[in-house]
Amino acid sequence: MTEHQFVLVHGSWHDGSLWGPVAERLRELGHAAETPTIAGHGKDVDKAVTHEDCVRSIVEAITRPDLSDVVLVGHSFGGTIIAKVAEQIPERIRRLVFWNAFVLQDGNSLNDEVPPQYVGLFEELAAGSDDNTVMLPWPIWREVFINDADEALARSAYEKLSPEPYQPFTAKLDLKAFYGLQTPRSYLNCTEDISLPPGEWGWHPRFSSRLGLCRLVQMPGSHEAIFTNPRLLAEKLVEAGRD
Repeated sequence: MTEHQFVLVHGSWHDGSLWGPVAERLRELGHAAETPTIAGHGKDVDKAVTHEDCVRSIVEAITRPDLSDVVLVGHSFGGTIIAKVAEQIPERIRRLVFWNAFVLQDGNSLNDEVPPQYVGLFEELAAGSDDNTVMLPWPIWREVFINDADEALARSAYEKLSPEPYQPFTAKLDLKAFYGLQTPRSYLNCTEDISLPPGEWGWHPRFSSRLGLCRLVQMPGSHEAIFTNPRLLAEKLVEAGRD
């Protein structure tokens, strides 16, 4: 089996450490795995970051240790990061894997691609915060993000989350270069992921279909399989990431 270098890029409200059990399973399977934290993410850090700052932090996580042939995985908001990283260092990327991740249309922001009720909620929460951040409300987390967990796991996972910098949600991204790349790409879809409501706002096929020639891999689970089924998630990332 070919060993691959995975770089796992987390989504909103998460930090790199939350990939721990997934990365551990990837290593058991013979792969290398790095789990950088995006700038401005995690507990007790400066939240005044732009989308460019977020992207730069992941570019540096790949270039500083001189990683190459990277299978670059982005979860959720992380999809907006890996697309821009691939524009900047395409020669280092072997394959892109979007796991229930945003694939924005050129010129759009993340907020342009989520239902209006989410945008209204995010605006309200950011305005009410001291530092232009958004914390995901518990009921939304419990019902539509981690719908396959029992309450105890949902609670313990929620306690690991941290407020999300809001500017990156509103940044309009020029993705013309991304859409010109020939980098192989895969979309991993969890079939019970209802964090975006299924239908016109759903993850798949809405975002996967924007990737052109693209491998589709699916698994049962919610948006938060990182907590509820990390071993299977790792195995499916291998399926999505292999040549």
